[in-house]
Amino acid sequence: MADKNVSMRTPLSRVKGLGASGHGVEHWWLQRLTAAANVPLMIAFAFIVAALAGSSYVEALALISHPLVAIILILAVVSVANHMRLGMQVIIEDYVHGSAARVVAIIANNFYTVAVAVACLYAILKVSLGRILF
Repeated sequence: MADKNVSMRTPLSRVKGLGASGHGVEHWWLQRLTAAANVPLMIAFAFIVAALAGSSYVEALALISHPLVAIILILAVVSVANHMRLGMQVIIEDYVHGSAARVVAIIANNFYTVAVAVACLYAILKVSLGRILF
């Protein structure tokens, strides 16, 4: 008679309690967390953009230089960029076949996300701290 307690999982896998990939749930939760964080951040972003409508260049610089506005914009960039990276990674993992192509696509996705985030953060910091640092 076959033993019903036989498992295909290794003892280490059973101890850690992780699934096949070991990080799927964490990835899923992080994607949901960034989505939830994006809601108030995008509402604040919409108000900031609406406040900029019809403003002169000097008025726009003054608004973006305000510390609260700069912090909101920085948080929005970090959250949106991370959410974008996670979402695109899921698409790559689902639709890119072949391990080499998948690895290249994931690396390109990470580099692209970092490049966009750094460019946005540099612009926000340059405007908000322009007279101090740059």
